[in-house]
Parts: sequence; C-alpha cells; structure tokens
Amino acid sequence: MKIGRFTQFAFVLAIVALIVGLSACDQIQQVLFPPEPEKPPEMPPEMVAPEIPIGVVVAQTGPFAAAYGLPMLDGFRLASEHINSSGMLGDAKIKLIEKDDQSVSAVGPVNELIGAGISTIVGFAISTQLEGVTQTAQDNEVVLFSSVSSAPVLEGRGNFTFRSGLTSAVLNPPLVMATQAKFGYQTAATIYHEGDTYSTLSDKAFRDALAENGVAVVAMETYQGDATAYTEELTRIMEANPEALFISALGAHIPQIIVEARELMPSVHVFVPELTGIEVTGAGDAAEGVVTSIGWFSMNDNPMNQAFIQSYTATYGEAPVAWAAQSYATLNILAAAIVQAYATTHSIEATAIRDALAHTMDFPTVLGNFSFGADGDGVYAPNILVVENGEFVAFE
Repeated sequence: MKIGRFTQFAFVLAIVALIVGLSACDQIQQVLFPPEPEKPPEMPPEMVAPEIPIGVVVAQTGPFAAAYGLPMLDGFRLASEHINSSGMLGDAKIKLIEKDDQSVSAVGPVNELIGAGISTIVGFAISTQLEGVTQTAQDNEVVLFSSVSSAPVLEGRGNFTFRSGLTSAVLNPPLVMATQAKFGYQTAATIYHEGDTYSTLSDKAFRDALAENGVAVVAMETYQGDATAYTEELTRIMEANPEALFISALGAHIPQIIVEARELMPSVHVFVPELTGIEVTGAGDAAEGVVTSIGWFSMNDNPMNQAFIQSYTATYGEAPVAWAAQSYATLNILAAAIVQAYATTHSIEATAIRDALAHTMDFPTVLGNFSFGADGDGVYAPNILVVENGEFVAFE
C-alpha cells in the first residue's frame, strides 16, 4: 500500500505539532511537501460525523496485564488521540471499544465485539490466545490485527489476521548468529514454556538456528505455565554445562528464570528474545549482559520514533516499552489502511480494509518503514540489543 505522500506524513506532522509547536511544524512541512502536494483521498461523506469503532482486546487484569496488556492499551490510546487530532480520517474519529481478556482467553471478548457489529479488532499479545480466534475471524470476515503476537505459525489462520510484531522465525536466527560470532560458544541449552504456542515455536526456531550454526544443544527443559520457580529445570541444565542459555517464555516468567539461571550458572551467556525494560527491571542485576532481539528500539533516531517517545513520556510519565510502540504503530497502519480502502473501493468494510492492509509497503512508522509479507506478518529490520547498566544498547 503505497500511501500517498500526504497520508504518509500527516501523522508525524501532527505529532511534531503537539511537541514542538505550530511554527516548527510549518517549517518541517515546507521540507517534506513539494509545491502543490498530492491531494489525500477524501473520506466518505457519511463518515464526516460518525465514529469508526475499533475493538481492542488486551489483558487489563491478570498476570499478562503489566507485562503486555496495559502498555499495549496505552499505545493504542495515544495513537487514537494523535490520529483523531491529525485529520487523517477527515472529520471521522476512531473510537476504541476496549475489552479485557483477563489474561485467560480472547474468545469471549472477540465474540462480544463481533456480536456488537465490530469488524476490526486490534490487540492480542499472546499467540495462543490469538490462535484461538483466527478461525472465528475468518468465518465472520473480521480483521484481527495483533501488535505483539510473534509465534511463527498460527493454526487456522486465514487472510483476515495480521501482525505487526516480528515473529520468532525472523528474530531468533539473527540473535544466534550475532552472539555465536562474538562469543564463540559451541554448546547451548534451551528452556521454554510447554503448552504456550509462542514459547514452543520460539524454542524450535532457536534449536534450528543453533544447528545451522554448528552449536550442540546439550539440554532442553520445559516448564508449566503456573510455575513460579525453575530451580529443578535449571539445575539439570547446569549439570549439562552449556556455554549459552536460550529462554523462550512469556514476560511474567522471564525475570525469575534469569535470576535463577544467574545464581546457578553465573558465567553462562543468557539470551531472551523480545526482552523489554519491564523484565529487565524485574530481574535487576541478573539482567546485566542479557542479549535480546526485538522489533523496536528506543534509541532509533527515526524522527517519528523520537516524537512518539516524547509524547508518550509526557502523557504517561514514563518511557514506552516495545509493546506500546508496536501498538502505536499498529493503529497508525490500520488508520492508513482505512483511508486507502476508501480511496480504492469507496468502502471501509472489513474486506476492503483487509485488502488495503495486505498491500501495505514501506509505510513509515515508529518501527521504521513497515511492510506486510505474503502471510500478513510485519516485515522490517530487527534490533539486536544487550543490557548494559540496566539499559538497552546496540549489540556490537
């Protein structure tokens, strides 16, 4: 979806205006827009007054709320505010219809939204939960757009399901290649959450990448989702004497695994995909030196990204984590697809939005230039980061 020049830049200009004032925005506009800029698609007359309802399914309560759901919700809300104030949708406004999956299941919230006539739904941190509603979305022709789910494969998925987060198939191999080249380890162990779709497939992606790089997996351990301690599993790993440990787990479990791994194996290299500041804070000093791969990096000097960080921090009193940034990008991508859907079909029904999303190509976001692959998953460059002094820095 080669969005017109106005559509691509209108949102970033709106953000900049919020932060640095109208005069600075005018100066930037003179640089970005040539004389007689391309006219944006006009929104339909019937959308001048109404709201555009978008369902949001995230964990607002339960164990996944702090690590995923609440940062995601903040990202969606800020994006909605910026989109509505930018005029990107003409006089129409996005209205978020928020539902709590309670860290348990997305089935009830999705069915409730579909029953209310909502045909576009965002959110979905946990791949297992997203997997549970993809067939329902396909059967009802409802767009699901996950900002966080990253399992490489989702059973029952059709062409109405999209994801802006990079999958483990994209994130994990570069993490193995970069760290093995630097540290030269020849043996590794893995631990993952048995029964969780993301963790299971992330572990497989790691083991495949390790095999391709000539690294022997000397131990592989699993744990159950209700576990609060991992000493038995990590002790068996310690006895195998690996040089590196790869952790595939959901956010709430990661800090304790890191802490216990460091206590038992202080010299082992620890690698965790999609690590955020929430887990780093939870693990404390044990997180030092942990290397991760993730789609968003706060130090990316992309002007749109830096404007987002400033606005988010001013709004919520703290810096954003990756899930907030990915959710912010998701709603922006979706809004652009709504505009493009009307420009090409004079419709903003789910099928038109689906087709517009599928053709998204090189769209500027806080994640960088964003495209969808043929499978509806995001395509952009991953970041390899390491924790130093409690902060993420680029892994060299």
